[in-house]
Amino acid sequence: MGVTSVFERGSAILYMKVGTHAREKLTDIIARKQKEIDDEGMAMWGYGGNTCHPRTMVQPFARQYAAAGHPVVLAMQPMDSRHFAEQLRAEEYSVDGELWRPVPEPINVVGSRYALCIDSLDVVESRLDLSDTQVAVGNSRGKPGNSYVRGRVDKACLEVTNDQVCPTEASVRIGLIARLTEPYAVFLRN
Repeated sequence: MGVTSVFERGSAILYMKVGTHAREKLTDIIARKQKEIDDEGMAMWGYGGNTCHPRTMVQPFARQYAAAGHPVVLAMQPMDSRHFAEQLRAEEYSVDGELWRPVPEPINVVGSRYALCIDSLDVVESRLDLSDTQVAVGNSRGKPGNSYVRGRVDKACLEVTNDQVCPTEASVRIGLIARLTEPYAVFLRN
């Protein structure tokens, strides 16, 4: 997946800040997820918070762009974090929060309420100008990405509105790129 092509006008980007999670270093998480993709064909990237709720935000966003033939890309900004949740493995996942299925044995997702389903994960060195994006779904739809992603908001479903020509002060470092796959986002429980 070429980095330049994922940040073109009209592209669907799920932006997320990432770092240490459930006492596990980001480098270890990346290696584990890449192995899960190699072994199982997909991985579940765990997360929390309400800004990218699986059923009301991520799934409608991803379905809309996938139906139009656009891949949905997870663009991740590495950061220092101190997420000290316990490393409890999710035992079950659900697409709708009602019908639960076992998480496949080779897939380990820990310390999270939700997960994104990905079928690729690449370490990259790129930049995403959040001022050239807008929120693509929900009550903040149309709000510029650089106005939305601030404070406690560390993830967003975005559409690229302008070609990424020259980075501005609103550009962020992207260190990981993944491609979302169906069912795109799920609920988790132990």
